[in-house]
Amino acid sequence: MRVRVPDLLQGKPGRFALEECADCRHVFQNPRLTPDGLDFYYRDFYDGRGGEGAGTVFGRLGASYRKRAEMLRPHTVDAPASWLDVGTGHGHFCNAARAVWPDTRFDGLDMGDGVGEAERRGWVETGFQGQFPEFAQKLAGRYEVVSMYHYLEHTRDPLAELDTAAAVLAPGGFLAIELPDPQSRMARLLGSAWLPWFQPQHQHLIPASNLREALADRGFTVLAEEHGPAHQGNDFFGAVALTTTRLAPDPDRPWAPPATRRGRVLAHAVRAAALPCFAGAAALDALRTALVRRTDGGNAYRLLARRDDDRLPTTVGEDR
Repeated sequence: MRVRVPDLLQGKPGRFALEECADCRHVFQNPRLTPDGLDFYYRDFYDGRGGEGAGTVFGRLGASYRKRAEMLRPHTVDAPASWLDVGTGHGHFCNAARAVWPDTRFDGLDMGDGVGEAERRGWVETGFQGQFPEFAQKLAGRYEVVSMYHYLEHTRDPLAELDTAAAVLAPGGFLAIELPDPQSRMARLLGSAWLPWFQPQHQHLIPASNLREALADRGFTVLAEEHGPAHQGNDFFGAVALTTTRLAPDPDRPWAPPATRRGRVLAHAVRAAALPCFAGAAALDALRTALVRRTDGGNAYRLLARRDDDRLPTTVGEDR
């Protein structure tokens, strides 16, 4: 077992185990949540009670979104006509990527209600709500680019998602993927306080070598791989935040027992004591980010692949 943790993000009930395959190092949630369980833990995080906070965080990542979009530049002469962002959330990436590709049509797909808001805002041309494999036939061959930024780790069957991406891409189309790296040194150092474990929402954490192999099996050629540029500078800050939440969960969270005076005092004291730790963590993250950008290490990686042929699995999700 790699880690076993409670819900450190929202303090909802339950404990979750991540196992690691001894052969390929794939890390997976075991047992994995049911679809109803996922709905319970997603609720109030990206929408509802936590929607405003999540929107604020995503709204600050414009520079990172543009760098993701720019990864395609060395590999194409013309701007792509159509781009589907899978797991688009509220459409922040698509809105930012227009600065890089102003003539591209950006559509978004997500299981949450935010994709409808993204369409109303004009951040995506068309928003599709639901599970990606459900759209394999409807969207077959429609897109020149499909992106999955910090999406595959949330899915119940990553191979089915890759099959669907192959189906909706036109021959010669591009697939862009960004994922947390379970082989990051910080994953070992910080243990259960490593933020990208992100339990219980992350169900699969895939080493880059495994993803390259899965893409090759589906007729893709990997054109570029980035580690340092994909790093998200939040290892130490995230560890402090998760530890603080673990010691002093929000006393007003609606799924918890009624808060007591003692509980409120304890939560306030822990959060006050954590303030200098947050300041130190932010400084360490800034230093680490500068180092990993030079050494090409970090806590995440990006791949850009091209679909080179028409080979598709007989059934979406079939392991070949």
